[in-house]
Amino acid sequence: MTKNSTSSTSSKWTGMVPVDDTSLAVTDTGGPGRPVVYLNGAYADQSHWLRVIAELGPGFRHITYDERARGKSEQSADYSFEACLRDVDAVLAARGVARPILVGWSYGGVLGWHWADRNPDRVLGVVTVDAAPCGLTGEEGAERIRKLFHRMRFVLPLVRPFGMAARMTAAQHAESNIELNEIAAASVPVLNRLTCAVRFVLATGDSLGSQKGEMEQARAALEPVLAHNPNVTVSAKVASNHSHILRKDFRAVAEAVRETAAAHDQEGSPS
Repeated sequence: MTKNSTSSTSSKWTGMVPVDDTSLAVTDTGGPGRPVVYLNGAYADQSHWLRVIAELGPGFRHITYDERARGKSEQSADYSFEACLRDVDAVLAARGVARPILVGWSYGGVLGWHWADRNPDRVLGVVTVDAAPCGLTGEEGAERIRKLFHRMRFVLPLVRPFGMAARMTAAQHAESNIELNEIAAASVPVLNRLTCAVRFVLATGDSLGSQKGEMEQARAALEPVLAHNPNVTVSAKVASNHSHILRKDFRAVAEAVRETAAAHDQEGSPS
């Protein structure tokens, strides 16, 4: 065991991790460094994190994986948020990882909050990349999401090879997004009670599917949390939008990870 209470692996490992009725494609860079587990955007694959990982370098141990029906992972009968939480557990157990820094983008950001809330003694910190405790809710919000994905139904298979869609129907994409919006909108109490360090890297402007000014209104929903919980801070507000943040502002994300690790080391608490 390393000083991080994590089973160290000296070399890179890539393979499949079974969970429920499916298997997840996982990559573990190995090494004795602080483990960082990356949680993807809703329909993204692990390739989106390559720039962040390269920026952080080999001083950290990087674990990425594709969610169900994304990337190289297999399909499933269950694409729920609860299933995604179980997937985090499965990856950590399979790779022998304890007390990681969780880095989540969008859907993965919300996932990180909820996993940390349920497992406060198993997480060192959370870096959230442009997610907010806000969402399109109720029947009006659900219908808007369903219409959006219905319009995109012919585009989804075309963007799938680029890690921008899952091997799911347009309706399954929509239902996953509807559930996420409801959970995100109800997440203020979760953020308010988190006891680990949570650092946000926020994007600017609108994104695909949002109306003018809507994304900035969503980010403003974070302000009461910042006032209530001193563990939650904004590491950076960057110029790129939600879709481009990992490509254009990966250095800000990497810096938030470094800040999280350094702050914990300065506390001198046991890992």
